[in-house]
Amino acid sequence: MGKQRMFRKGHVLEVEINGLAFGGKGVAKINTDKGDFTIFVQNTFPGQTVRAQVSICKKRYAECRLMEVLKRSPEEVEIDFQPIPGAPYATFPVEIQHKYKEETTLDLFKRIGGIEDPLKLYQGFIGSPSSWHYRNKMEYSFSSILHNIESGEKEDGFGLGFKHRGNWWAVENLDSDSGLFDEQVESDLIKIRKWCEKTGLPAWHPPKREGFFRFLVIRRSLSENSLLINLVTTSGNEDKFKLEDFVQFIKELWGNRVAGILHTINDDIGDRVEANSGNSTLIFGRERITEVLHGLKFDISLSSFFQTNPQSAERLYSEVLSYALDEDLGGKDAVVLDLFCGTGTISQLLAKEHQGQVIGVDIVESAIKDARISADRNGSKNIKFYASDVGKFLLEYPQYRGEIRTLVLDPPRAGISPKSLRKCIRLQADRMVYVSCNPSTQARDIATLTENGYKLVKFKLVDQFPHTSHVESLALFERIEDFIPKIDLNK
Repeated sequence: MGKQRMFRKGHVLEVEINGLAFGGKGVAKINTDKGDFTIFVQNTFPGQTVRAQVSICKKRYAECRLMEVLKRSPEEVEIDFQPIPGAPYATFPVEIQHKYKEETTLDLFKRIGGIEDPLKLYQGFIGSPSSWHYRNKMEYSFSSILHNIESGEKEDGFGLGFKHRGNWWAVENLDSDSGLFDEQVESDLIKIRKWCEKTGLPAWHPPKREGFFRFLVIRRSLSENSLLINLVTTSGNEDKFKLEDFVQFIKELWGNRVAGILHTINDDIGDRVEANSGNSTLIFGRERITEVLHGLKFDISLSSFFQTNPQSAERLYSEVLSYALDEDLGGKDAVVLDLFCGTGTISQLLAKEHQGQVIGVDIVESAIKDARISADRNGSKNIKFYASDVGKFLLEYPQYRGEIRTLVLDPPRAGISPKSLRKCIRLQADRMVYVSCNPSTQARDIATLTENGYKLVKFKLVDQFPHTSHVESLALFERIEDFIPKIDLNK
């Protein structure tokens, strides 16, 4: 006989959430004759009663998808914005959000990172300067399948907004400000939807993989109060859709705020903005907007990575600089290597304060192109950027071994690969400043760094994404002299 499971996949439960695990997983317990059975429900919060559907069931626990909040938590409050799937905790006061982010991350560092008492090394939680309208980029999806927020039913129609939580085909129309992005843009999104619908061309139908309108991506600069817009469609239909008409409509809508408009052709069947084949064309204005952080100007294109919450990023980067350039940890004359540098924000801030050489590395060529443009504009003379895979770069430039005193890591959410982390350790930098947007992967790497001679000295948490489960962690590691690493340093 096969193993008995408490529930089958697809089983629907009603449970009360009484705890929270890292990553926004609400925790519920069901008493059985063999002890407590644990239910994890993504995007839920203690105090809520929810309906959830089992997606994975193991012997002692089940992972579930949230279907509906049946009863709100006593801690929830009313908000003046349209609820959206990407902000599941918007109805909870931000102080409560901070408390749970802090508690779950400290628990993670203890359980996975092996830090016996994380509180001894913890230097505090830094909140975002703004809890609302903090994002500088938003991606909206078109769909001919709508999720009716009121009835919970799926309907045929013309949708523009956000994917309904838990699926990839139905869109919730955004009819008013969500409170996360730009108030003017989101209040006008309904006008864009109606304009596109009047062309007679269909929104994308994900299951059928057909349609015309696919995505609308908008990036804004807070310092310029400007917007970059990218309309993503399939090819053809030039007789029904005139690009000049769309440009004119957008300019009339947002006037001088419109810095540039792009049109991207995406005929891929995959549900992503970036197409494997196709092209992106500038149809109005310029390809980049400029953001200012700590007095430096950064030119950003639509596709390049840039911190989503610039005001909070300024606070984060202040902490990075204080960790990386502390004179007590080795002076200012050695090479600083900034891996996963993106558009070079941290690299350029380091170069502004550091007398020695700064090197920035990232695999995204457009990001490195933006970084070089910004560095030239800012007059950064002691900095070099390389468009390269991090692992390959470290292999191709062995001459930096022994020269790097400070290594700055800011990997994507998936974290740094074990192979690349081993290459970082082989550089034998005096210290590592590790910025992570996913403390679970950072906790995993703490264990690897510890067994190879790097001691966690201190860390802080930064709230880059209010109303979500995400939190940023900044950690400082120092190399222990004469420690024999577990890995072979000569490979």
